[in-house]
Amino acid sequence: MGRMRTANLIVKMLEHEGVEYIFGVPGEENLDIMDALLDSKIEFIVTRHETGAAFIAGTYGRLTGKPGVCLSTLGPGATNLLTGVANANMDRSPIVAITGQAGLDRQHKESHQYYDLISMYAPVTKWNAAIKSREIISEVIRKAFHVASGEKPGATHIDIPEDIAAIDVEEQPPLFKVEHQLSEAGDEVIEKVKDEITNAKNPLILAGNGITRGNASKQLITLVEKYSIPVTHTFMGKGALPWTHELSLFTAGLGGKDYITCGFENADLIITIGFDMAEYPPVNWNPTGDKVILHIDTTEAETDSHYPVNLNVIGDIASNLEKITDSLPERKEISPWISRLRKNMLDELKEYENDTEFPLKPQRIISDLRSVMGEDDIVLSDVGAHKMWLARMYHCYQPNTMLISNGLASMGIALPAAIGAKLVYPDRKIVAVCGDGGFQMTSAELETAVRLKLPIVILLWRDDGYGLIEWKQMKAFNRASHIKFGNPDFVKLAESYGAKAFRINKTEELKPVLQQALKLDQPVLIDCPVDYGENLKLTKRLGELIC
Repeated sequence: MGRMRTANLIVKMLEHEGVEYIFGVPGEENLDIMDALLDSKIEFIVTRHETGAAFIAGTYGRLTGKPGVCLSTLGPGATNLLTGVANANMDRSPIVAITGQAGLDRQHKESHQYYDLISMYAPVTKWNAAIKSREIISEVIRKAFHVASGEKPGATHIDIPEDIAAIDVEEQPPLFKVEHQLSEAGDEVIEKVKDEITNAKNPLILAGNGITRGNASKQLITLVEKYSIPVTHTFMGKGALPWTHELSLFTAGLGGKDYITCGFENADLIITIGFDMAEYPPVNWNPTGDKVILHIDTTEAETDSHYPVNLNVIGDIASNLEKITDSLPERKEISPWISRLRKNMLDELKEYENDTEFPLKPQRIISDLRSVMGEDDIVLSDVGAHKMWLARMYHCYQPNTMLISNGLASMGIALPAAIGAKLVYPDRKIVAVCGDGGFQMTSAELETAVRLKLPIVILLWRDDGYGLIEWKQMKAFNRASHIKFGNPDFVKLAESYGAKAFRINKTEELKPVLQQALKLDQPVLIDCPVDYGENLKLTKRLGELIC
């Protein structure tokens, strides 16, 4: 082994970890890393903002299970990166963030662009460290990837002072990767689970994001079919059970009353599987705290007065679901309330599929979108009123075919996330659904998509305001406050970046335009006016719902 720059050794360690891409923005304090990447097989993808880089990396991590990597310089670069890192951490997406940093010779005093990034990143990561000694490089890199990918996955952060990156170091051998191993529940616990389930008259499963992470959808389906247990999904658990299955009660997640509220009220046992509280606060579905809860996950439940766990089943979700299924007798009869509730939900979906009013109703947009997407194609939702409609009404055949960020739930995620999804699945159709508010927060990444020649579609719901906030303001105070803004000509904006663009002028145009856009070999933006008058109509209708 010979000597090399520390930056080159770091890049070599990243190669050993199997890193394909690094997303980010170059800066002065990461000059040596950027130069080392020129001689690497790792592809560095320049983004137009550091937050976008972290959003792309987080989506890569969520879809592959391998940590996505993003990079920034110090100061404002690192603070811009922070939001995307926090978003990945709360969404349980593995990500390794790398920041350049001021040299060790000026970290003890007030200095240009210097902040203590280790302290700043600590609350939004599972682990972080600064490489202040060349002897610890292999340990820091290995630990960052190991911790990020372990259950529950999330973000780690490596801070690299510029003077350390530039010095020579003796080459170090990479540390061996150690696979994460999860235990299985013991027979005594499984027997207790059997008793809990068989003693319940109306058990209901709440399927969370952990089922997808644990590749446990097949085991979930076997369980629910053997004992006829209905399933509702969190926003991030969508698709764990195909929406066409007779035991699927679609998606829970609205803060107020909805059809699934009847399901929770009727249930005498809630079985949460792979569920994180950040996905759907228990106070929304167990307001009195009196439901019996069976918690099946990789880690024990968070303490919450509305989440009184009667029994924890901890370990590998897929293996434990198999053991639970084997322990149960067959119960093929489906309770009438399940079929009745499912019919009500499906009737709502069909109600607007031929609606021709303009601007388009959310229900019609979703109906058209679902009709043109294949079973394994991917829709990515930004954050806004459209997210609530998509979560309720865009139904999935498979896990990870609708990505909704519902932990930190940061606006602006959909376009960068679509870039990440297309890099992972180049042969699938990818559609980012954005509001005009969220899109403008990261719209510069449209240039990134054009530069990379990625055929993604941005379906823009335009209402010239912050529609979700107006919805909540009207519910709370019956008047709106400071939610309107102006917009550019989105068609011209997209075309100026080199993308193709369409504007919807009547309702009947949307489906054929979507079909055309999905066939084009370039990024496409569709400017679609939406009628959010449906928001309060939905609130009123659901408020009158009688279970």
